[in-house]
Amino acid sequence: MPAEHLGPTARALHHEAVAFGPRALRGVLARPGHATGLVVFVQGSGSGRSSSLHRHTARCLQRAGLATLRVDLLSDAEAHDRTKAFDVELLAERLGEVIDWAGRRDDLAGLPLALLGVGTGASAAFLAAERRPGQVAAVVSRSGRPDLADGVLGGVHAPALLLVGADDPVALSLNRAACTRLPGEARLELIRGPAEHGDETVLPDRAARAAAAWLVSHLGPARGVYRGAESRAFTRAMGRAQIQEQRR
Repeated sequence: MPAEHLGPTARALHHEAVAFGPRALRGVLARPGHATGLVVFVQGSGSGRSSSLHRHTARCLQRAGLATLRVDLLSDAEAHDRTKAFDVELLAERLGEVIDWAGRRDDLAGLPLALLGVGTGASAAFLAAERRPGQVAAVVSRSGRPDLADGVLGGVHAPALLLVGADDPVALSLNRAACTRLPGEARLELIRGPAEHGDETVLPDRAARAAAAWLVSHLGPARGVYRGAESRAFTRAMGRAQIQEQRR
């Protein structure tokens, strides 16, 4: 796309290839000028750096003034071992290295940090949030498996948004149950779309816009560009939260 067709945030975007820890795990940092927060993408399987879904979501967040960090928590060799994608302890440990790395960067250390987890990566995000309450400001789970972190959800006090496809009853049940265990602000948002399998149950554009709208309200000033996203939202929790249903 020609530079003259880009918005000011896109033109000011700084991209950087980065590496973390003793295994030199790889990531891509994108930072708009005057970023108001940092969102770390967490994926258990496949490449978080090269995922087209992650790239699309990252662009939505960047347009909203948020820096993004797409990382691969597994090495190339480990990525071929399917069991590694379900080793949430390992994923959370690697994620901790990424969080510490960001905290040592002068250009990132002052930004509130959120985690956006997909699949089993969502469980790793909740584990990291429970173990690092002073470092994680918010958690977004998209098509997540929060049940794999069930034992620690009661200790996650950071606000959480759980995005799930409305046509996926199994994922909906798991995420509703997780919302009841989270003691802080917990919002379950259903993304309407065609009944597909896997991550396609959550339409990428609607899910990305829903995540961006919620994150800018928790990490930085709202920009008002995502109010047209179509979804059915539920806020569900026990005790300190309310049950609420609304349609945008």
